[in-house]
Amino acid sequence: MGQDTVRTPPADGAAELRREQRGWYVYDWACSVYSTSVLTVFLGPYLTSVAKSAADADGYVHPLGIPVRAGSFFAYSVSLSVIVAVLVMPLVGAAADRTGRKKPLLAAAAYTGATATAAMFFLDGDRYLLGGVLLIVANAAQSVAMMLYNSYLPQIAPPEQRDAVSSRGWAFGYAAGSLVLVANLVLYTGHEGFGLSESAAVRICLASAGLWWGAFALVPLRRLRDRRTAGREAALPGFRQLAATIRDMRRHPLTLAFLLAYLVYNDGIQTVISQASVYGSEELGLGQSTLIGAVLLVQVLAVAGALTMGRLARVYGAKRTILGSLVAWTVTLAAGYFLPAGAPVWFFVLAAGIGLVLGGSQALSRSLFSHLVPAGKEAEYFSAYEVSDRGMSWLGPLLFGITYQLTGSYRDAIISLVAFFVLGFGLLARVPVRRAIAEAGNPVPDRI
Repeated sequence: MGQDTVRTPPADGAAELRREQRGWYVYDWACSVYSTSVLTVFLGPYLTSVAKSAADADGYVHPLGIPVRAGSFFAYSVSLSVIVAVLVMPLVGAAADRTGRKKPLLAAAAYTGATATAAMFFLDGDRYLLGGVLLIVANAAQSVAMMLYNSYLPQIAPPEQRDAVSSRGWAFGYAAGSLVLVANLVLYTGHEGFGLSESAAVRICLASAGLWWGAFALVPLRRLRDRRTAGREAALPGFRQLAATIRDMRRHPLTLAFLLAYLVYNDGIQTVISQASVYGSEELGLGQSTLIGAVLLVQVLAVAGALTMGRLARVYGAKRTILGSLVAWTVTLAAGYFLPAGAPVWFFVLAAGIGLVLGGSQALSRSLFSHLVPAGKEAEYFSAYEVSDRGMSWLGPLLFGITYQLTGSYRDAIISLVAFFVLGFGLLARVPVRRAIAEAGNPVPDRI
């Protein structure tokens, strides 16, 4: 593929630009099934059961000789994968910007993650260590690949198109997640009719996500183009590179201010996603089938929500639309506090509210941040964005846990998360995004 030296293609390359955008959408279609079917639904309970089968009489497994309660093994593996990703993402991001060769790095990350996910088919018996290693590799690779994928946005979409392009990408991802999750649930719930054990059905669901990821990743890897960049200094190791990126961001304090606001309200979003099932099962007394159905409803409605909020952004601007979504998140949590126990219908209503604002708030945050990134530093800055997205979302679960510990009420714990949306609203409202875009050296859209 040829390379060019401009950040976005000229007007006479509109057809090629649309081709790249369509390929870009397909990567979200490819990888989102990992987040939905593997990480959200199947792997946690299954890996925990595998660890428990390998545990000693006291309920502990001993990876590398370290005593770990079997029920905590999945959570610790996820945490370790985040640490690996935080170390690797800034290094890969700086290398991508320095060389201009994002596509080989995206291919390496995507197929590392897809291969590790497909290999989960062999996770049976008491192979908890294999499961932990595959989870760490797949989750870290997913984070690195998403960082590179996101960094293409300012290169493939001119400023006036980014909200719509970003929203379509999220919609494609949620659509794929819904489609594959439906197929997986049919297989899982009817496994006896297919002549499969429950374990075999789960392992097929896990592996199919990796095969889906790898197969559809071929489309963006054929359509996206590398772009030549000016020479950059050598990338630094891990945390040193992240620190260097943050120091560089200090020259763009308004970009850093937006990132801080995003870190706060996204922490709230991620905590709601991770703790909603706990709230549903422990506080509301709902069964597993209800919770899985609610996850599916969120996925389906997130498609419509992302596209609708993308259209709203064209009328009201991305910042105002995100602020509106944060108000909607606050109202949804407040309503969740009053949900009656043992009433699945109202829990589905809550899931519908989450789905309608979930995709749009994330998609528009990504597109707005893309305007605030200096040209030639897309991957490096998006590595910091991805760290905020995946590596810093621990305050919310901590507040949720502490609130429950002090009060013994999951209702108090869920309402405590309103603080993240209120504070995030206040921080984002104070960011003058038009001036921030101009100070980053980028053209300011008519509507932002």
